[in-house]
Formats: sequence, structure tokens, C-alpha cells
Amino acid sequence: MGYYDQNDENQNKRKKSHTSYFLAGLGGAIIGALLILLAFPGSGLLNNDEKEITTEKSTERRTTEQSQQNLTLDVTSAVTNAVDKASDAVVGITNIQETNFWSQGSNAEDSSAEAGTGSGVVYKKDGGKAYIVTNNHVIEGANELEVTLSDGTKLPAELQGSDPWTDLAVIVVNGEKIKTIAEFGNSGKLKPGEPVIAIGNPLGLQFSGSITQGIISGLERTIEVDINEDGQVDWNAEVIQTDAAINPGNSGGALVNMSGQVIGINSMKIAENAVEGIGLSIPIDSVIPIINDIEEFGEVKRAFLGVNLASVEEISQYHQQNTLKLPRKVTSGVAITGVQSNSPASKAGLKEFDVIVGMDNEKIHDVVELRKYLYNEKQVGDKVKIIYYRDGKKETTQVTLSSSEI
Repeated sequence: MGYYDQNDENQNKRKKSHTSYFLAGLGGAIIGALLILLAFPGSGLLNNDEKEITTEKSTERRTTEQSQQNLTLDVTSAVTNAVDKASDAVVGITNIQETNFWSQGSNAEDSSAEAGTGSGVVYKKDGGKAYIVTNNHVIEGANELEVTLSDGTKLPAELQGSDPWTDLAVIVVNGEKIKTIAEFGNSGKLKPGEPVIAIGNPLGLQFSGSITQGIISGLERTIEVDINEDGQVDWNAEVIQTDAAINPGNSGGALVNMSGQVIGINSMKIAENAVEGIGLSIPIDSVIPIINDIEEFGEVKRAFLGVNLASVEEISQYHQQNTLKLPRKVTSGVAITGVQSNSPASKAGLKEFDVIVGMDNEKIHDVVELRKYLYNEKQVGDKVKIIYYRDGKKETTQVTLSSSEI
């Protein structure tokens, strides 16, 4: 028979009771600590270093986000304000020409079709009409012209006049629906590196009102132009160079400064495989006198000699010596290959095979220099001293310039 000890049983009960109290207390402390952490995440229970790192990261993130936001707002506002001011003044121009679907036989039928598209800039409203400047090559050969406004409205247009030498033209539409007129700036104050915006309709009206941004890459660039496409340089165009994207269809559109002012009329793009980012624009200071003449006369009034010309450098050595009879020391100048009757040149006694080497105090080396001197320095009615060679002898005469084209 076993022996039962009441004291041992009571001691065991007391040990179990203390253990239960201890576990219950420990559990309560842990739960309490967790509740405090959840309720007060910013309390001093976190390590001080961890709190500092967290605070620094949060502050840095807020500062970066704020800086980025401010930068975006500043840059965007300058561009969008300029676009808002100028974009509605830029229109699309469609060149419509007659086509003959059946060119032979009795079934010949004439029709009209779109021959090309370009851009233009509305710059004036007067007498119920709106005046639009564009490029000569945009409207060249057109039987009809159609203008598309920024809201899609289409208007018939009439040609006021054009100038192939500067690649400019003016067309006119009913001004009733024209709401925005472009403001001209001053291209003479442009600086290399200045930001600019090109607005136009690249690749056709499906991309109408396209905006590209760039900088002024160069000023007073000279580009050789072959007006009649005979392979000979007829003119040197002075243009603005920009890296703003200018594609086919942008021709006649606006080059705009950050004030929303038009400072150039986009005209050409060098599109060789090895060339990227070179767009060209006619300076607005050169555009204004041309379009003023076109408005008033339908053409540009230029001083006129009344001769056909060829640069001496393009003439063979044989004809320089035997036909023109030039001294060997004379290797440049402009040969007269024909004289129009009753012209200023014929009245001054100039003849075929005379070689012009100077005008007033300016040396003349080729046809381009002669034209530039006449067009830029002389006006209708002015007198000009011509220095020339005839039969190997240097002579001079005075010409009173009239109004017509060379």
C-alpha cells in the first residue's frame, strides 16, 4: 500500500499556480508592447539612427519631387504659352492642279487633284480679308488653293503674288473665320542657342499643327539656290539654321520664339542621308519688305538692267580669250550674253560679250554677286556705274535702273 502525503500535493499546486501567473504576466507584457508599437509608430521605441535615416529619406524624396515638379511647370509653361499664342495662326495650304486622266483621243477628261500640301502663317486682316505668307514652292503651279484652319475649316484662297528669288508668296482668304493673327518678332536680335519652336503640317494635313522644339543653331547662313533648276546657282539665300525638326509640309510654317512671336518662315530642309537636324528658315526681317511689295504690287519691285548673264568662271578658257577677248589677268566677272531692246543696259550702250567686273565701288565676281548688289543695294530709278571690259579694254558707263526682272 502506498503512502499519501498531503503536504507534497499542496506544494505542487502552489508551484503550478506561480508558473501560470508568470506566463500570463509575460504574455500580457508582450501583447501590451505590441499594442503600444501599433498605436504609436513614431514613439521612442525605434532606434534613433533608424529614425534619422527614415526622416532623411522622406525629406529628400519630398524635395526631389518638389524640384522636379517646379522644373516641369516652368519649362512647360514657356513652351505652351508660346504655342497657345501662335499655333492657331499657322494654317495648312493645299495646292490643287489640273490633271488629265485620259490624255489621248476623244475621251480626254480634265480634273483637279491635290498636288501637294504645305503650311502658311496668317499675319494680317484688312478689309474683310486675311493675308497669309507661305513659300513660293508651296503654291507654284496651282490652279486652285485651299486653306485649312486649325479647327479643320477649309477656305478657298487666291494668290496675291509670289517671289521665286526669296521663295515667298502671299495668299488671301475671307477673313470672317480667322480669329488669330501672328505677331512678328525681330530676327535681328536672335542669338545662337536661343530656344525656338517650329509649327506646321509635316507630311500632310494628317499631322496638322505639329510642334517641334529646338534652338537657333546658326545665323546668317548662306544657301545656294538654283531658281530655274538648270544646274547653275542663281541666288544665295540668307537663312536661319535650327535643329527643330522641319520636314516636307512644314514649308511656309512658322519659326517662333519663346514669346510666341514669328521670327522666321520655314523654307527648306537639308535631307541628305549624312545630315541630321539641320532646318532652315527665312528671317522675318527679310520677309517683311518682300510681302509688303507683294501686297502692293503683286510682285517684288527690283532694279532691272535688261541683260542675259553668265559667270566668267563657267565659260571655257578658249571663249574667255577668243570670244570675250579678256586680258589673261581677268578670270572672274559677268559676261553679257544678250541685251534686251530698249532696256536700261541698251540705253547705256552695253553690248553682247561685254564683261562686267564692277558696279559703283563694288567688285563683281559672278552672277550671284551682281544680282545681290542690284536687289539689295539699288532701287528702281537709281543710277549705277558699270565697270566692264570690251575687246580687252576696261570701260565705264552709267545706267539708270528701271523696274522689271533680270
